[in-house]
Amino acid sequence: MTTGALAPLRERNFRLYFASRIVNLLGALMAPVALAFAVLQISDSPTALGVVLAAHSIPMVVFLLVGGVLADRFGRTLVIQTSNVVAGFSQLAIATLVITGQAQIWHVVVLTAVNGVAAAAALPALAGVLPQLVPRAQLQPANVLVSMAGGALAVAGPTVSSLLVVGVGPGWALGVDGVTYLGAAALLSCIELPRPVRAAGSSAVADLREGWTYFRSTPWLWIVVLAFSMICAVHQGGFFTLGPALAKGSALGERGWGLILSAEALGLLVAGLVLLRVRLERPLFWGMLGTAVYGAPLIALGLTDDLGIALLAALGAGAGIGVFELAWNLAMQENVPADMLSRAFSYDALGSFAAIPLGQLMAGPLAVAFGLRPVMLVAGLLLTGVALLTLLSPAVRTLPRARTDFSMVQK
Repeated sequence: MTTGALAPLRERNFRLYFASRIVNLLGALMAPVALAFAVLQISDSPTALGVVLAAHSIPMVVFLLVGGVLADRFGRTLVIQTSNVVAGFSQLAIATLVITGQAQIWHVVVLTAVNGVAAAAALPALAGVLPQLVPRAQLQPANVLVSMAGGALAVAGPTVSSLLVVGVGPGWALGVDGVTYLGAAALLSCIELPRPVRAAGSSAVADLREGWTYFRSTPWLWIVVLAFSMICAVHQGGFFTLGPALAKGSALGERGWGLILSAEALGLLVAGLVLLRVRLERPLFWGMLGTAVYGAPLIALGLTDDLGIALLAALGAGAGIGVFELAWNLAMQENVPADMLSRAFSYDALGSFAAIPLGQLMAGPLAVAFGLRPVMLVAGLLLTGVALLTLLSPAVRTLPRARTDFSMVQK
């Protein structure tokens, strides 16, 4: 007998995908801390860090729609595998430059941009591949298992990365990330899925137009994406750009910053344990409420440098975003046609990420003008307010789940 919570692990393709995600995340969770402090080691400036982060997000945004078309045309696992290889080598190049002391900001900017292009191809494919790996009735537990794996690794990942940064330097953590990309690509090569079938004579432009028509005609989809265009910009600029600079210049330090990221991951893990057993009805209602809590760490850091308060806020934020991630994946996977799923996710990602570079580039100058803490406080309040405003839409508030038996899946 296999309960619904673990039933997806009986599927060979899902097991391989699950293993590849664990390997990938093992390194990727170290990268944000390592990259942030590598840049601050080269140039002690939040503005320089914002430029490097924008160098990743700008090409990622520019090429997202191409990534969605590639995934729907050539197969999602092939696109993910190729992207991992490219990202792995670009990350290893950054690591080598940092370890040898040769790194300059322009080196990191160029190589991070290459990584951003790889991410643009991988993101729509990653978002759309899960329904091909498990039966429809197992989508919730499959999504939760992937999310929990990330949460479990993220509890230790940032803290281990911060210890590596302090002990041997940020380059080694970046090197681990590069190796894990390549390991994940090797596991993905073993997954067997049928190749996508496209209509004869169909073009990439026609595919994009078809995806856009679906996107703009689906209210719950474009409303949430519009909200996240601001939420992501505010969070990336306020938290990931200003957060490390605030930690480095306060009693929190690199270790405290790593603990905050780990607490957020622990919250994600706790939410996953609950959602393995509880069917998430009205997913976007609960998802946007969870997103509102995502502003708590920004508000806490904007008010105080007390590590305990920051950890509690991060724990709640992690649980909240865990609910949203599951809610959004289920809304998309259960309502968007299978042959359009990666394109729909690419429009989602484009809209959600388009303003991130602006947030990253503006965060440093705003902090110089008004101070780190006031900018982070305003960012947290703005994030929470935007998330709650989406619930004024009935299309978001009332979107139901598909009818599947989640309570138990037999052998």
